[in-house]
Amino acid sequence: MIRVEDIHMHFGGIRAVDGASIEIAKGSITGLIGPNGAGKTTLFNVIAGHYTPTSGRVFLDGEDITGLPPHALFHKGLLRTFQIAHEFSTLTVRDNLMMVPGSQKGEKLWDVLLRPGEIRRQEAEIRAKADEVIEFLQISQVADELAGNLSGGQKKLLELGRTMMVDAKIVFLDEVGAGVNRTLLNTIGDAILRLNRERGYTFCMIEHDMDFIGRLCDPVIVMAEGKVLAQGTVDEMKSDERVIEAYLGTGLKNKKVEA
Repeated sequence: MIRVEDIHMHFGGIRAVDGASIEIAKGSITGLIGPNGAGKTTLFNVIAGHYTPTSGRVFLDGEDITGLPPHALFHKGLLRTFQIAHEFSTLTVRDNLMMVPGSQKGEKLWDVLLRPGEIRRQEAEIRAKADEVIEFLQISQVADELAGNLSGGQKKLLELGRTMMVDAKIVFLDEVGAGVNRTLLNTIGDAILRLNRERGYTFCMIEHDMDFIGRLCDPVIVMAEGKVLAQGTVDEMKSDERVIEAYLGTGLKNKKVEA
């Protein structure tokens, strides 16, 4: 589904991504791991249109999407979440979800004046979709809570829910487990697995929790110093000497890679 070919992303003399090439198969949950500064988030930002690469190409289903802005990629079904959730804090959880679908008739003054019935019907459909998402994610207890009052884990669930309000093809998750307690992390993991298995979502996730990666991801791609270092199952990566050295430094090759 995604093919990244020899991406370079330079900031002055800093080579944040230095010739990375990856492929993400349709229907997979692919993990992207590596030490801090490996270039993982920068690569995400290139794929998701936040940066135009210095060189290299990105393809979605064979279409060259290099440099397309995030809103254009959104309409093609490529979405991403952020390590720090970007909710509308003064809106309820339900209203946050209802904000997502594009081209809503109520956004145009002409339709408000001349087609109020159509607006009401569309709003009812979107509300029903939002309620379905809320039930799927098991967050009915906070449906009418202001999003700014949610815990960190609940905000991550809300971000995941927003991807469900449109026909997402592939979702990039940036440290979905960061700052989330174990109970909510399990709930998030369950939701990702169900979206993958029941609805055909493709995911790629940056994560440092190796247990979480091991539960969800196959394959796992390892980056270091802006390059792809290795790829395989999580068990293979945990025992790969190059990966161990990248995480822990030389002289520690007998130790396992841990979160």
